[in-house]
Amino acid sequence: MKKVQHLFILCFIGLMTFTANAQLDIHFSQFYMSPTNLNPALTGVMNCNIRLTANYRNQWSSVTGFENSFNTYSASYDQKIPVGRYDFFGVGLTLWGDVAGTSRFTTNTAKLSGSYSKRMGGYRNESHYLVLGAEAGVSQRNIDLLALRWGTQHDGEGGYDPTLASLEDGNFPRDNFVFADLSAGLMWFSVLDENNSFFIGGAYSHLNRANISFNGQDAESLYTKITVHAGGEFAGNGSRVAIVPNIVTFFQGPSWQLVPGTAVRFRLGNSRRYYQAFQIGAWARITHKLDDKTHMDALILTTRFEYEDFGIGFSYDLNTSTLNQASNYNGAFEFSVNYKICGPEKRNVYCPNF
Repeated sequence: MKKVQHLFILCFIGLMTFTANAQLDIHFSQFYMSPTNLNPALTGVMNCNIRLTANYRNQWSSVTGFENSFNTYSASYDQKIPVGRYDFFGVGLTLWGDVAGTSRFTTNTAKLSGSYSKRMGGYRNESHYLVLGAEAGVSQRNIDLLALRWGTQHDGEGGYDPTLASLEDGNFPRDNFVFADLSAGLMWFSVLDENNSFFIGGAYSHLNRANISFNGQDAESLYTKITVHAGGEFAGNGSRVAIVPNIVTFFQGPSWQLVPGTAVRFRLGNSRRYYQAFQIGAWARITHKLDDKTHMDALILTTRFEYEDFGIGFSYDLNTSTLNQASNYNGAFEFSVNYKICGPEKRNVYCPNF
């Protein structure tokens, strides 16, 4: 009975790969470590001049096996450019790819983003900024239809014949295509002092609603996505401990996702010259089933270490949905790294420490 149950779950994942995942965007549990994928308004918003970021996520290997697991990877470069006395331009390039399931359903994306940060108030150690951002990109999708098994290839008695006609015969005239993508974002942030800051932002993705159908005759428009996120860092004067809360929510077509949580950051060492910090945190990913019932999909445990301008983060998703009967509570592993390059230009406190 358990084998049948696992087979059903595998079939369900394959179906989700081919249909629902064709509509849903990638996501990282450490969303705060992938700023340009979260909101184009975050482009160039940093206290240094250049930021390099890389992310890798592996999901469902405990259910599908590593060879058929879902893998997502991303790399980005962004830079801020001073304008006038207080304002900034931000420019960035982001590359990401996603490979899912037996069919190797693949999406590769390259996008350019830009932002403008306008100072709205403040003084030497305090600042309030409104940021506008936009991005334009191109995506390529492909799928290996021959790697899938179809119901018409089974005889109903446990036999399988790959030479029999399948649903892909004549129904999917293209297995590889390219489409353009446009997004825009907005953010407000306030830096109260070197230890306290907060921000709130939103993004509207897939403005052009590209056709993403593998069937060349029937168009299927990519759902637009609304992202709302907020967070901050709060610590007392002279305190070595800070609370770092973050929350993000996504709305895309009939689907939504809410990820609230917080981390605790500990300042290490006694040196004023070198910045060292370690943080641990927990987030909950809340979403809904196809029957619109809300449930908690995963508990996300995170850790992060920072040394000067280098940061490295790890996270693990503990699967808490009903799929845990097959996953044994194993969800996803994620690794993130960023490196900031600081030059001689400095304008006191500018932005939160993302």
